[in-house]
This record gives sequence, structure tokens and C-alpha cells, in this order.
Amino acid sequence: MSLKAYFLYFCLNFRKIMRKVFAIAFIGSLFVVNCSKQPEHPLQDSNTMLPEPEVTTVVDSTAKSTPVAPAATATPTTPDPAAKTDSTAAKK
Repeated sequence: MSLKAYFLYFCLNFRKIMRKVFAIAFIGSLFVVNCSKQPEHPLQDSNTMLPEPEVTTVVDSTAKSTPVAPAATATPTTPDPAAKTDSTAAKK
């Protein structure tokens, strides 16, 4: 084919060719954007020490029960006066 034939083919099928070019460019840009994202490493800080679990006591049901002294009762704390005020109330 001569150069004139290729040019005539391109001019007559310009829309079809441009649709294919744009489709390829769009798919290629999606691929590039998807591959350029850096992977997250959420487990990177996993070497921190965790608190020890609370020890559960196993009670022997066959043992004689002995009276246990109650634990020292905590003194009730007085509530903060600022906590009683309503933050949504209109200021006077």
C-alpha cells in the first residue's frame, strides 16, 4: 500500500482509531495509577509490648471455704463541679 492509501484509511476511520487510542490510554493510566500506590505496612509497629493478661484464680470446689476479709472500700470521690454543668446550655 502506498502512503496515500494509509492516509486515506486514517482520515476515513479517524473516530474508530481515536476511540481505540483513548481506550488504550485510559486503561494504561488506570494500570499506572494502581501500580504506583505504595503498599501500606500496618504490621510495622507490631513489636510493641502488650500488657500481660490478668491472672484468673482457679477455685477448688472441694476445699473448705474460709471467710475472706473484704477488700478495703474505696472512698467515694466528689464529682467535679464542672462536670455538672451542661455544655449545651445557653450561656447567660
